[in-house]
Amino acid sequence: MDRQYSIGVDAGGTKVAYGLFNACGEIVDRVEHSTDPDADGPGFSDTLIENLDLIVNKNNLTYDMLDGIGIGMPSFIKRETGYVFMTSAMPKIKDFTMRDYLEKRLPVRIVLDNDANTAALAEFRLGAGRGTEHMVYIVIGTGFGSGIIIDGKVFSGSYGAAGECGHAIATPGKGILCGCENKGCYMSYIAGKHIPERVRLGLAEGIKSTLNPETATGQRLLEAYNNGDLLAIKMIEDMAGYLAECIFNIYQLLNIETFVFGGGITRLGDPLFSRMREIFNGYYHIPFPVHFKMAELGEDIGIIGAAEYLK
Repeated sequence: MDRQYSIGVDAGGTKVAYGLFNACGEIVDRVEHSTDPDADGPGFSDTLIENLDLIVNKNNLTYDMLDGIGIGMPSFIKRETGYVFMTSAMPKIKDFTMRDYLEKRLPVRIVLDNDANTAALAEFRLGAGRGTEHMVYIVIGTGFGSGIIIDGKVFSGSYGAAGECGHAIATPGKGILCGCENKGCYMSYIAGKHIPERVRLGLAEGIKSTLNPETATGQRLLEAYNNGDLLAIKMIEDMAGYLAECIFNIYQLLNIETFVFGGGITRLGDPLFSRMREIFNGYYHIPFPVHFKMAELGEDIGIIGAAEYLK
């Protein structure tokens, strides 16, 4: 039977999205649900299976009509084996043979990798990275990380965890404890999931603000910034500084000239990125261009990238 369909799954820290693609690469159906941050590996996988069954049955398909299922996870993953070492956004999903678990229950090929890598591949092939040889995709959403493309291929490193810039250390032993089990990583200063805690710390320092740590989001942070809120201004300035530092270090290490930014926190727009560029330029003293671009594929980038992994 011709395998004319594929499914891409984007399992982020806030939501899980499923996209059914036809042979032309068009999305013909989409399913989405909230992420359970307390799920363990088997429980999370069982939820995936339920929703995969739903999308297959709803479209009158069978699994033997699928070329495969690609899954992007916010995890440290050994791509060759589909082994999940750690998931900072869902700390109970760790040391888990996820691909084996799924393939024993689903009669279809499963490809599993970090969600920043799947999004990087999508933008490289179909989005803002088209025409480049090398690219770094930076995702700033619930979490913070990167996917690295070198010579047209995703670079995963020795153990599958290349690109985890969010868990590089900015302030050793100081700052918020992250799900990576370290204090002071870049994710703790930049990622959306840590905005409430950063608001709480700012208020404890006596910085006046209209922000409430119980309801603080990227959108409310931007609104407060536009209204001259002192804590919001400080938080975005700090985010820009740590982001510029992280990006500059990646550039110095890899000498890749194209950076593509995606994720919900990119909606902070100029207040974050203009300041980040200004700080980056203050570090950069070489007369070669470094390009900062916004991702082009929108909210479907994750499912598109996961499906691209099957090719």
